This record gives sequence, C-alpha cells and structure tokens, in this order.
Amino acid sequence: MTSNHRCHLNLAPVRPMLWSGLQSYSTESKPPTAIVLTNMGGPKTLEDVQGFLLNLFSDRDIMHLPFQNYAAKFISTRRTPQIKEQYDAIGGGSPILYWTRKQGEAMEKVLDEISPETAPHKHYIAFRYVEPFTKTALEEMKADKVKRAILFSQYPQYSCSTTGSSINELHRRIVELGMENDIQWSLIDRWPTHPGFIETTAKKIEQKLAEYSEEERKEAIIMFSAHSLPMSVVNRGDPYPAEAAATVDRVMNQLNQQYPYRLCWQSQVGPKAWLGPQTSEALKGFAKRGQKNILVVPIAFTSDHIETLFELDREYAEEAKELGITGWKRVDALNDDPMFTNTMAQIVKEHMDQGKAISNQWPLRCPGCKFETCGHSRDFFSKYDCKKIEN
Repeated sequence: MTSNHRCHLNLAPVRPMLWSGLQSYSTESKPPTAIVLTNMGGPKTLEDVQGFLLNLFSDRDIMHLPFQNYAAKFISTRRTPQIKEQYDAIGGGSPILYWTRKQGEAMEKVLDEISPETAPHKHYIAFRYVEPFTKTALEEMKADKVKRAILFSQYPQYSCSTTGSSINELHRRIVELGMENDIQWSLIDRWPTHPGFIETTAKKIEQKLAEYSEEERKEAIIMFSAHSLPMSVVNRGDPYPAEAAATVDRVMNQLNQQYPYRLCWQSQVGPKAWLGPQTSEALKGFAKRGQKNILVVPIAFTSDHIETLFELDREYAEEAKELGITGWKRVDALNDDPMFTNTMAQIVKEHMDQGKAISNQWPLRCPGCKFETCGHSRDFFSKYDCKKIEN
C-alpha cells in the first residue's frame, strides 16, 4: 500500500452518555485502550547484561554482520565484562523499566481524566532487547482482550535503528501470535517538536542554569547530546539527525536563543564513521578555547539510563574535570516529572482526536533502505488508515 492510496481513520472519540445533566460512562466491562510504550530497554540486573547485548547485536534491523548469529555471540561475550562494570557503577542495573512504569502509570491517570470516552487506559511496556519483550506485551494484551492499541515510541526523534526496529518487531510478533485481526492499531512514531516536550525540556534547562551564578550563566554553553548513528545509516536517509536538530532548534527558541549551543553525539562504537562532533571531542575543543561552564542536555532520552547515569554523569563529567571545565552540569532527565507525564497523555489524546492511524512520515521508507522488513511493517500498519476504529 502506498501513501497515494490512504484514507483517514475515524478515531474521533465516542461521546459519553449524559444522565441527569451529569457525565456518566461505565468502563467496568470495557477492555482497556492499550498504550504500548516501546523502547530499547536495559538489563535489570548484572546477570541480564550479556543477554541484552546478544539481542542488540542480533538485531538485523540495525546492523547486518557476516555470520550474524556467531558474530553477535562473540561481540556480546567480549563486551559483557566492561558493560557489567558500567551497570555495577550505577547500582547494578538499568532504571529504565522503573521509570517507564512510573511514566505509564501517571499517563494512564491523566488520560482517564481528559479522555473518559476512551477509558480505561492501560500502558504496556514493549522493550526491544530485554523483558518485558514485545511478545510479552502482546500476550498480556490478548489476556486483557484489548481491541484498540496505540504504539507510543519513547524515542522523541524517529530512527530506523530505534523506533523503526521496535515497530518491525511488533509486526513480526503480531504475525507470529496470529493476532493480525485481533487489535486495531495506530502509531505515534515520533514527536520531536511537540510543544509539551519542548516546554518541559526548556524548563529543565532553566532549572539547571539557575544553579550557576549570574556571571557564570553569561559564559555558559548549552551542549545538547544525543545518541549517535553510523554514517552508513545516516546516508541511507535516516531522519534522526534532522529531527534531533529540530528538537534543539525549538528548545532554543523557547529559551529565546539566549545562550550559545551545539548539538553533539555520544555513544559511538567501533572504528567506522559516525555522526559528529562526538560529545567527548566537543568537550576537548571547548576546553581548549577556555570554556568553563558547560551545561549538557540529554535531548534524545526520556528517562535516566546507562547513557545519562554513566556516560554523561561519570565518563564525561570526569573528563570535563580533567580538562579544567569547572562548571560542568547535566540537565535532569524527564523521568516522571508531572509536566512530562501530562505531555505524554496529551500526545496520546491528540493522536486519538486527530483521527489518523499513522503519521504522514510513516509510509515513506528511507531512499537507501535495504531491509524488506521495513516495507512489510509499513504495509501492515498503513492498512489501518482505511479502517474505522471504534474506541
């Protein structure tokens, strides 16, 4: 199915019945509207690290390796000791499941209030490389007799290697479980410039800037840091760099362009070319020019995990200190900030009210896409754009 043969869903919420002038709506016998929160996930314990890495390096949606099954085992085994040390340093595991649950629970409550006609709402977590896996979420939804589901990517900016991989995996597991006709799906696949996201991020930045003295603020640099991508992925046409830049631009506009800033990229792995400048190299460059006050903003992450708690808070913070950057600070992650969880609920509400199953961008594959799975998942979820969904 191509974007030239699309029609809009009727996702307009059903009006609740009115009795004696008061709104009354029974949800006791109604299956929940499912909000499926997708993310990479992270190992909950040190024992989960190798399995997490094995699943990551086995993902053909983000990398194709010669003899991939063997290579994934070799790479994950080799990297496990180092990654275990990193997780041990932040408490023995990733907090991403904890924060995703907190976000989901808070979002549910707000949604039930602002959209009673689609209540009850229930969040399901679908991690890509660790439990709860996508298959686990689908099995829970089947047990709950879910008929209406919204995939809500927890990556604000779309990339084929993150959101794309999660959606491809969802499609595979739906087919594997024979659930193709069980649930009416729609996708929130990106939201890089949503006003609530921008305002919350700007608020977090202002809170941290307030910790500088007035003189220090005048000299402060805002350094936005996002997970990097291999240039081979970028050159296929992945939209992630442009969407990350769009987020940064909107945030700086919200801050009235008061501070100098740069967008940098972290977490490069291996010798091949990746997006630059790397966060580490940018630090060195700023230090050479005498910059002392650098505020780093994790712009592509919605909660704390290894890349904020270890990479930014430990590795880069220590490097900054060694370089003489005395005013290094990191903006707090969004986590369960009520302003952000309200934004999550608003994004879902707006999506349901809009009456479209997919974004205008979803049907368009990267011009250099080499993976047929991307075409299959686009065809599958695009078909819902021509079906009426009853909330």
